[in-house]
Parts: sequence; structure tokens; C-alpha cells
Amino acid sequence: MEPMKLHFDVRDIFRAPRLALSGKKIWIFLVANFIGYGAYFILNYLAFALAGQSFGETWAAQGLYPCLYVTDAPWYACVLFWVGVIDWVIAIYLGCTAVSRVTYKQLKGDEFYSSRDAWAYVKKHWHPVIFTSVAMALILVFFVSMAALFALFGKLPFLGEFLFALPYLLYLFGAVFTVYTSVVFLVSLIYTPAIVGTIEEDTMGAVFNSYSITWSQPWRVIAYHIVLLPLAALAVGIFKLAAFYGIKLINVVFGHEWLMGEKLTNIVGTAAHTVWPQDLFNSIVAACSTTGSCCAGCSIDAVSALNNFYACFIPTAPASLSGTECVAAVIVGIFLMILTLTFFSYFLSILSVGETIMLTIFRNKSDDDNILERKDEEELEAEEDEGDLDLDEENEEDSETIDDASDTSEESADD
Repeated sequence: MEPMKLHFDVRDIFRAPRLALSGKKIWIFLVANFIGYGAYFILNYLAFALAGQSFGETWAAQGLYPCLYVTDAPWYACVLFWVGVIDWVIAIYLGCTAVSRVTYKQLKGDEFYSSRDAWAYVKKHWHPVIFTSVAMALILVFFVSMAALFALFGKLPFLGEFLFALPYLLYLFGAVFTVYTSVVFLVSLIYTPAIVGTIEEDTMGAVFNSYSITWSQPWRVIAYHIVLLPLAALAVGIFKLAAFYGIKLINVVFGHEWLMGEKLTNIVGTAAHTVWPQDLFNSIVAACSTTGSCCAGCSIDAVSALNNFYACFIPTAPASLSGTECVAAVIVGIFLMILTLTFFSYFLSILSVGETIMLTIFRNKSDDDNILERKDEEELEAEEDEGDLDLDEENEEDSETIDDASDTSEESADD
């Protein structure tokens, strides 16, 4: 099992789309997105119900993509909305950690590390994935609270002016450190899953590594993401294009008048317009046009491109369906929803693989530490198990030797 040979520079980032195009990694994110989306969907519909809107009204207006945030609602309904958002984010975060672990093992040369093994690792190490960001947020809250407290002292008559002026440099250093910690907080949001998935740090270790990356590798963080993000968008675009042309081929062949004909148009058209509602996407583009910036000029082209997409790939939705066609449309809609989440999962997979490769490069550049050559906890546990097994075998051999000697001595005594 030999580690993958890396250049430990920006050239390695270009491996991310190829390494991310893995059924194992995409499946991990599909599971995470199904769990996160399911919680988000249910909690949003409950929130709309608390806001006084029935399920039918919510479905007619929102469909598969409910968002209470765009409507006026009581605070307790808004709490459900944000709980749903946080649940989805946490599910993605844990998925990032699992994919980072699989990528790390793959870079070490272990191609047989399974998604089940990755989820077992995440189950054991989920605490730093969640609480690193919480710890960073608490640090920021502490400094802001201390600043507010000293500002209250500054309101004291006569004495307050001096309490502000004399320790002014201390306040300045504290403010600079708070700004720096804000940047570290953003870095920790990006790299915590990779830190936990590769070098197996706890919460304090992940916080320390976030500060270290921000201090020692700021330009590489920016430069590598300038490469990674367009690369991810291009790879997902090609992936989506291949999938949509596959749908187009099915529509052309199965939809021929000698074959399924109108029946396919009814089924696929209904399913596709439910999963990819054209009115919703047009409204998003129209909302962008109201900003008054260059987006307004681009919105016309975007609407035209969107309409051309539907004209090319998506059959027109019929006014009514038969009972069997309705059931078939639901089944096809489920598959199209899986395909939609697959697009999103592949994008997340590229980002997660890219962040893992970046962390490997950072550790090599800053600490001269090739983490692919170190033994991780699972390898150490395997060695311990092998050592225990060898010890048990030696003990069994010793006991057998003693038994044989005892039998020999008994036979001699009998003679």
C-alpha cells in the first residue's frame, strides 16, 4: 500500500474533480443530503402550518423547495426554519468529514476504505466537527462582550475618559485580534472537516490548526480556492450536461409516436416540472434583476437560456394525468430528485477532496510533515490487534509445549 505521489503544490488541486467522481464519495454526500433535506423539508412545512398555511397551500406555492424565510411568520415558526437549516448544514459537515477520511485513505493508497468505515469514524469523531465552530464563535462573543463591558466603564463621569484613553493600545490589540479571529472562524468553517478527517484532531487541536493555517498559509488558501471553485463549477457543469443529454436521449427514443409517445411526455413532463419548477427559477432570476446592478442586464439572457433549457430537455407538463401515469410520475420524480441531489453531492465532493488535498499540502509546506506517511489510529489499532493475536498464539504454543512435556514425563514415570 503505497501513498499517492503528490507534487505538494497547486498542481495537486487539479486532481480534485477526478478523485471526487467516485460512487463512494457521492453516495456519502447523498446520504447526508437526504437526511439534511428531509429534516429541512419537514420542519419548513411544520413552520408554514404554525404560520397558518395549510399543506396544500404551501405545496402549491413552494413545492419541494419550501422557504419560510421569504414570508412573514411568527418567531416560533422562524425557529423551526432555522433549525432545519442548521440540521442540513450539520449533515453536510459530517458528510464532508466522512469524504475527507475516504480521500485521506485513498491518498495513503487504501482504495478499499468503505463508506461504512468512514461513517463509523465520523460517529467516533463528530464532536470536534461541530464544536470547533462553536468554540470559535464563543471566542468572538467573549471579546465583543469584554469590549462592551469596558465601553460601559467609559461612561463613568470624570473617570470614564481615562479608563478609555490609558488602555487604548490594549483595546487596539484586542480589536485586531478579534478581526483576526473572525478570519480564523471562516477558515475553520472550511477546513475543520479535513482537519478532523486526516490528522484526527480534537476540538482544541482543530482550533489551533485553524489559527496556524490562517497565519502561515493565507495566500495559498486564497490562490488554491481561486483554482478549485471554477474547476468544481466546470466539472459539475460537464456532469450535468451529460446527465441532461441522457434524459434527452430517453425522451427522444421512448417518446417516439410508435412507442410511448404522449404517455412519456405526460409522465416525464409532470415529474420534471415538479422537481425543477420553471416558475421558481424564473422568479429567482427576476429577483436578481431588481438589484439594479449588472445582474439586471444579465437576467434577460439568463431567462432566455433557462427557457431554451426547458424547451430542449424538459417535455411540457400536461393539464391532467391518468391514475397510473400519476404514480409513474411520482416514481420518476423521486429519481430526478436523487439526480438533483447527486449534482449537489458531486460539487460538495470536489470541495471536500480539494480541502483535504490543500491541508496535506499545508502540513508539508509549513511543518515539513507528510501526513500520508504517518500511521493513523485505525492502522495503529490494527497493529495492536495483530500483536494481541500473535501473543495469544505464542501463549497457546507455550501451553501446548508444557502439556507435551507433562505427558512425556508421565509416560516416563509409568515406564
